[in-house]
Amino acid sequence: MTQSNIPVLFARGKSLAEAWEKSLQLLYAHGIRIRTEYDKASDPPSIDATMIVEVKEPLSEPRIHRSFPAGLDFLEEYRQEVLDGIKDHWIRNKDDPNDTRWEYTYHERLCAYRFMTRRGEEKWVDQIQYIVSRLAEKPHSRRAQAVTWKVWEDLHIDDPACLQSIWCRLVPMAENSSDVVLNMNVRFRSNDAYEAAFLNMFALIALQERMAQQIAERSGRTVSVGRYVHMADSYHIYGSRLADFQSRFLDQMSKRSFEERTWTMEMARPFFDEAKPLIERKVREETERQKG
Repeated sequence: MTQSNIPVLFARGKSLAEAWEKSLQLLYAHGIRIRTEYDKASDPPSIDATMIVEVKEPLSEPRIHRSFPAGLDFLEEYRQEVLDGIKDHWIRNKDDPNDTRWEYTYHERLCAYRFMTRRGEEKWVDQIQYIVSRLAEKPHSRRAQAVTWKVWEDLHIDDPACLQSIWCRLVPMAENSSDVVLNMNVRFRSNDAYEAAFLNMFALIALQERMAQQIAERSGRTVSVGRYVHMADSYHIYGSRLADFQSRFLDQMSKRSFEERTWTMEMARPFFDEAKPLIERKVREETERQKG
């Protein structure tokens, strides 16, 4: 059936693994077929939709889905990239036209958002710590957000930020209770549902958990991790990856139980621990290579 509008789809699951799996099922069944600016002539159209994914209990198990197309070592590496900025020093020098390194990292945009003042002075702000401070001091605030888009830069680069904003709100755990729950909304302008979305969600939920801990430390309250909502204007599977998606994801849906399609954090943690020194070495070696 021909569609003239991008569908708006909603997926909900208790755990991250369940919610991500449901979002891909919905996307494959109801997404629009449409071409992208990255397609080769021989590629089939991508599958696309505007998607809202709710993870009701982000820290519940099983958290990890086995069908995301990357290893556990890369999942840990990406978590460190977003939370700890292990690759921030790979960002290019914008004053050097010959520097072809990265334009940005999410960690840099969130934790060291740089801008020029009216006086021509470069300044930066840690938006994540702003969220933590704001909610610790004013728990009812609706201003606890971080953004990544820089209109003066991102209109003119080849790979502008996909993640656009993070918004957080504290909700009382019960009436007249000082204990609160941290809810988080995340918005992407574009999100590769199959290749990247699980990595994004996993890392950003880890960030939500860290912020909840920091708000608790500053406020003296009990702060629990509440629901996580992931919104993507374009949530898509590229046509060039459809065959892999069908063989890796859809095939496993028909052959394995949900338990067999997922891992718990307890199962994955030894692999994360084993990967940490290898990730450190990998980043160090790439840094040395960039220096020439």
